[in-house]
Amino acid sequence: MNQNVRNYGWTVALSGTGINLALGVLYTWSVISKAIPQEWGWNEAQRALPYSIACIVFALVMVVAGRMQDKIGPRKVATMGGVLTGLGFLLASASTSLTVFVLGFGLLAGAGIGFGYASATPPAVKWFPRERTGLIAGIVVAGFGLASVYAAPLARYLIAAFGVQVAMRIFGIAFLLVVVVLAQFLRNPPKEYVPASSASMVHRGIPAAPVHEYDWLSMMRTPQFYLLWFMFACGAGAGLMIIGKLAKIVELQSGSTAGFVLVALLAVGNAGGRVIAGVLSDRIGRTATMLIVFAVQAVLMFTLRLQDQLAMLVAYSMVVGFNYGACLSLFPSATKDYYGLKNFGVNYGLVFTAWGVGGLVLPIVSGRIFDATGSFNQAYVIAGFVMLVAAALTFVTKAPHEEQLVAPGLKAA
Repeated sequence: MNQNVRNYGWTVALSGTGINLALGVLYTWSVISKAIPQEWGWNEAQRALPYSIACIVFALVMVVAGRMQDKIGPRKVATMGGVLTGLGFLLASASTSLTVFVLGFGLLAGAGIGFGYASATPPAVKWFPRERTGLIAGIVVAGFGLASVYAAPLARYLIAAFGVQVAMRIFGIAFLLVVVVLAQFLRNPPKEYVPASSASMVHRGIPAAPVHEYDWLSMMRTPQFYLLWFMFACGAGAGLMIIGKLAKIVELQSGSTAGFVLVALLAVGNAGGRVIAGVLSDRIGRTATMLIVFAVQAVLMFTLRLQDQLAMLVAYSMVVGFNYGACLSLFPSATKDYYGLKNFGVNYGLVFTAWGVGGLVLPIVSGRIFDATGSFNQAYVIAGFVMLVAAALTFVTKAPHEEQLVAPGLKAA
């Protein structure tokens, strides 16, 4: 059946990786925020607002964008993402007003990033067999995790050379063009296409094909959706809590001002975690890999307060980044395994809202703890217990169709 179908799998996967590398422009905000001139009159809370709005919009738009790419295909939706991201940066570059920055960077660029990110992974995994889902999802989303390695230094250079507004204009034009061009290479396989699959995949912890393709409402009626959602929120929240405060943590605990170097190293770990955990989950199963990731992250959270040497903080930051990145490949892979491909875009969009909630709650909690105590020690302990709860939940999380396989026999009896 597939002999006459040209396989575009790697073209689609690498195009999706490139799109995510470009959409990682989100990570430039820390540099942009720091460089905003005093004469603009923004206080620290106002400097954080466009980024916070962008993250919330990104997570929410994933649901809408996921459904759209299920219906009209990834090419059009990713193209919309590139246009919105570029226009958002261009709009913000034309003003010094906080309101315009919130509208441009927060709403338009945030939505554009959501449209692009939602369109990158689904078409890629559809071209490959189930036992390679983790690998392909990891490669595609690794682009977003690796983006800060180049985006932040490039933003620093452009701002130093041309100023904030010109730098944002350059980013807007560049990423509009890059995303729109790469979006043209995204395509779903034909409906009759069935990728060759290994008969041994069930023995490696990958469930058989779903009993039926779940729509978003049917998915939300299963307890597994809420288990996946909660575990994702825990994993994302703990990681983002450290990512957002890493430079401050390094300065507090080691006295070093080289936190920006650790941020880049964390990004390398982040990207590596997305690929390596994806491959590992193809071999030993999604929840088994989640258990390892959550347990290691719990140990790191409980012991982070004891680290005052820069070398150890380097190691910790990379492994924390690895574990956080792992979540970004494990949960789309599990969503596909549990609920099928037909509605994967909207289904994963709903699961991905956990990233937004986790990234909002734990960083806020850690900030309030620091304001009250002058350290993040209590926040580490809370995050450690959160990760232990997530690890425990992996023992009761199974694909919904595994339970339903018994039902036909019972009814027949």
